[in-house]
Amino acid sequence: MPLWGTEDTAAAKPQISGRSQNAIKARDLFATEAGWAQVGAGRATTGKKHEVLVAIRGLSTVKIGGTGQTVGTTAQVKASITSMNWNISTYSRAAGGSHAAGTALSISANFNEAVTVTGAPTLAVNNAARANHTLTYRAADSTANRMTFTLEIAAAHASLQAGDVLAILATNQISLAGGGVVGADGQAALITHAADMGQGTLTAVA
Repeated sequence: MPLWGTEDTAAAKPQISGRSQNAIKARDLFATEAGWAQVGAGRATTGKKHEVLVAIRGLSTVKIGGTGQTVGTTAQVKASITSMNWNISTYSRAAGGSHAAGTALSISANFNEAVTVTGAPTLAVNNAARANHTLTYRAADSTANRMTFTLEIAAAHASLQAGDVLAILATNQISLAGGGVVGADGQAALITHAADMGQGTLTAVA
């Protein structure tokens, strides 16, 4: 078991013991950007210089369990998805879709900060009538804080019929597929998301 971790929980804090009246208690330890620091009982953690007990760079920027922890009065968060959006407004099953024409199935996951993407992560799009569609990360259509996933489908392909409703559900999570998504602090980004991230649905037409 490690002596410390990068989460603001009692189990993750430095395990410092002792029987003297001056022994350091876990409740007196807090996360800073430099690492774990100590504060005396009843004293504030902001506006003061404190001795760093364990140096872990970027410790206070870790987001725990999907919610930001508070360091002093500032909430520190990890890179995470804030919204999603379709990049096409209609999809013609008869015409199909391609990158060249800008008609490929395309949806973006927008992050709260710039992320670095490696490999070829994928995103499953739910089809209410048949098998899901797997879209692949496309760097050419992405920006610093936006991951765009696309899929080219040939005209009149059996996998997508007129009237099919496409949606991103909470169960349609990004799959790293051996790659990675890392925030500006070097920590792995949170790539889970709620069902409704503002993207709505897309219905294929004939």
